[in-house]
Amino acid sequence: MSHETPATDHPLTTALAEAAGMAGHAPSVHNTQPWRWTVLPDALELRVVHDRQLSATDPEGRLQAISCGAALHHARVALAAKGWTPVVERLPDPAQSDLLARLTSFHHTGADPDATRLVQAIEVRHTDRRPVSDEQIPPAMLGEIERAATREGANLQVLDDTQKLELASAAQQAAAVEAASPGLREELAYWTSRAGAGTGLPPEVLPEQAPQTTVPVRDFGRAGTLPVGSGHDQAAVYGILWGSEDEPDSWLRAGEGLSAAWLTATRLGVSLVPLSGVVEVDGTRQTLRRMLSGLGFPYLAMRLGVADPTHADLPHAPRLETAQTVDTSAVAGQLP
Repeated sequence: MSHETPATDHPLTTALAEAAGMAGHAPSVHNTQPWRWTVLPDALELRVVHDRQLSATDPEGRLQAISCGAALHHARVALAAKGWTPVVERLPDPAQSDLLARLTSFHHTGADPDATRLVQAIEVRHTDRRPVSDEQIPPAMLGEIERAATREGANLQVLDDTQKLELASAAQQAAAVEAASPGLREELAYWTSRAGAGTGLPPEVLPEQAPQTTVPVRDFGRAGTLPVGSGHDQAAVYGILWGSEDEPDSWLRAGEGLSAAWLTATRLGVSLVPLSGVVEVDGTRQTLRRMLSGLGFPYLAMRLGVADPTHADLPHAPRLETAQTVDTSAVAGQLP
């Protein structure tokens, strides 16, 4: 049914503002948080913030759009948990290239219990680059994570042992290319030295030494303070998030698929780490495309594994204040 309330009661507007705030927990490349929300009386708009684009690492804005897509899915989950179902218009106005999505035409359908569980996952999800446990992911759990991505219009291909070694080789090649680029090194140094800025990657979320993993994680150019222990990730599963197109709207949907997979994994106790280095270098991105048999375009690689129960809790990466990412000026008189 359509939303109709007295003028003094604005539950939809409040839900929109809260959803935009919840979207601030979304993962983003180098924790750049490249999004800006505008709350309107009956709509929610998502814009990309180009000032936080990684111009050297991500010149086409693919990873930036994926990051914004993750935020979009987070907002949709938060709304569903409150019972609100919107029409989502992606890239609705060609004249406004920064406008990525508009959520409109809301109906109140009752709180979604699955979404409520995912909201709880939003609040605890994090990126843990340490090795995972020796416990295998049950196939049923892996299937649930794959289906979560597929429902959002993305595909997750789980790699076999041979492909896993191909991915490891591609990751090493990409790391060598990026290490040889002064521009990329400078950009990485900037986003790993943002203490107190609300963005970037502080030392406490970065490994103090390279963890023992089949596929190497990114070398951030500086040691963090996170102890990694002596474990390996032999039980980890690796996959490629991919789609049939390589356009801005498909990048946005890839981010929604990433978020859905990640939140589902978190709910199931499975650690997920995105591996973007292999898609940042053209040569290794083509390697991943060949691994997909040319069926589509790779958006990200990822590692999945059952989190090591002996690891201490990992601090969350910092977040910008809500006022820096959410504009509520158009509804200031309608919020509690």
